[in-house]
Amino acid sequence: MARKKQFKAESKRLLDLMINSIYTNKEIFLRELISNASDALDKLYFKSLKEGDIELNRDDLKIEVWAQDGKLYISDNGIGMDEKELGEYLGTIAKSDSFNFKQDMDESEIIGQFGVGFYSAFMVSDNVQVVSKKYGADQAFVFESSGLDGYTITEAEREDHGSTIICSIKENTEDVDYAQYLETHTLRHLIKTYSDYIQYPIVLKYESYEDKGEIESETINTMIPLWKRSKADLNEGDLENFYKEKFIDMEDPLKTIQLKVEGVPSFDALLYIPKRIPMNFYSSQYETGLQLYSRSVFIMEHNKDLLPEHFRFVRGLVDSPDLSLNISREILQNDPQIKVISKRIERKIQSELELMLKNDREGYELFWESFGNTLKYGVYNQFGMHKEKLQGLLLFNSSKGGLVTLSEYVENMEEDQAQIYYVVADSIEKAQHLPITEFVLSKGYEILYLVDEIDEFAISILHEYEGKHFKSITQGDLDLMDEEEKDTLESKKEDHKDLLAALEKALKDKVDKVQLSSRLVNHPVSLVSDEGMSLEMEKILSQMPDANNVPKATRILEINPNHELLDALKKVYSKDEVKIAEFASLLYDQACLIEGLKLEDPVAFSQNMARLMVEASKV
Repeated sequence: MARKKQFKAESKRLLDLMINSIYTNKEIFLRELISNASDALDKLYFKSLKEGDIELNRDDLKIEVWAQDGKLYISDNGIGMDEKELGEYLGTIAKSDSFNFKQDMDESEIIGQFGVGFYSAFMVSDNVQVVSKKYGADQAFVFESSGLDGYTITEAEREDHGSTIICSIKENTEDVDYAQYLETHTLRHLIKTYSDYIQYPIVLKYESYEDKGEIESETINTMIPLWKRSKADLNEGDLENFYKEKFIDMEDPLKTIQLKVEGVPSFDALLYIPKRIPMNFYSSQYETGLQLYSRSVFIMEHNKDLLPEHFRFVRGLVDSPDLSLNISREILQNDPQIKVISKRIERKIQSELELMLKNDREGYELFWESFGNTLKYGVYNQFGMHKEKLQGLLLFNSSKGGLVTLSEYVENMEEDQAQIYYVVADSIEKAQHLPITEFVLSKGYEILYLVDEIDEFAISILHEYEGKHFKSITQGDLDLMDEEEKDTLESKKEDHKDLLAALEKALKDKVDKVQLSSRLVNHPVSLVSDEGMSLEMEKILSQMPDANNVPKATRILEINPNHELLDALKKVYSKDEVKIAEFASLLYDQACLIEGLKLEDPVAFSQNMARLMVEASKV
């Protein structure tokens, strides 16, 4: 009877951690065992290349997986281990033959480096056996352990070289369904998810559903990753089909981006820009980031560090051999390589969007319709840290029709134009019909229509573009009148100063100022604000959850000096100074409605309107 050997004390503590703490996801165990089998195949293949006298057909190398009688089998025909190696590499935790081999064979893509992956089997197994026969040896041996109680190594029977791991799967508990790891569909899913690009066939064997007792064999994995295939072996259809299958989209992507970087770090990236916004893109359930592979082995589903927030709409994956993975290969250590990769990816996405904007305007505008707000948020986010590189990608609705870039706007500016004019509104239609829009357009100036809530935030951060400052046509003085027009306005202000003072007094709790307008053409009245907080910004902030202390915009009621309303108000004021207060309130409410502001007292507004209509009928 074989004598049971004990793990060293420190190894026993590490094994306890391995089983209970290091791996957060139990299903990872299959990835680890298949990766170890792949390593064993690699070692035999490279040994054949190095020594030259080994007759080996690489096409015969494979990994087999099957379940039988409550046990899971993972078998390879790789290099195998002898009795000493079983004790050294399996009996001593964290001693990795793969790591030693990697030092000698730098060009190999050996996956296991920590010597702990094998012990992940104990997360789902009561007992683990490894039956192994080293290449060229006559005798096979079996390593057996039930975990912390130690292990035995005895002679065994095995016809060919290689290793077979036999996991006696645990009984189900209230919390964990261990039996799933014996089910064909679960095994197929795990192999496809984590080990699809292992470079040897992974053959899943299972009993035929149609013919009980008949064993079927199915090669599950793709083996050669799409992103590592030569361009001659790929076409656009391959890339599009991969995207739709991998990222569950019914439509082809709008843009496919391939990136291959040699150096330190080396990596392959396959990136996609979707054609439409994902259904939950703006919800908390949407997970951003790229899939992460290391040497074609799946590591993470969403690595947020690989994408900046302003490019969060990009989907895809990154595969790098140079990552500093932690002991469980589930997450990364604080790895500066990720930051380098992220910068390269960001620059690539940026350049591809710039090229699309330049060469495929229709495609870019389709992209903008879906993800433009994400770029605008990127301009505003982090106090404008990224505004310089993103501002050239922005599009805005123009009074001239369609969308324009800031560069196009500046290029088409009038010779005497010093500022970039914009107006904030709920829609293009509303922006077009605002009283002040009419005046600016009459001067021949283009106006940007900001109709998304994020727009004004982005503009406030940009502040200027190519030396041209942004100017809201509803704030402050536009200074678009010539000297003659200015003189005429000043004269009318003087003539109506008592009326304006009376209106301002009547509205003292509602507006900061009542004045004659320098920007109204046909409309009688308008509500504007001074520099700083705008009325639209106030509306947006007041809708936020914590809106109790939202600052108020300066309210200025402007009256068209050329409208017959002004003369009518003057007549009313000259006859009845009390009546002018009712007119003032009505004018203010009208201006609020035009601006889309909530009326403070809708009932009073309705009563005032009805009273004036009755009085008009008696005249």
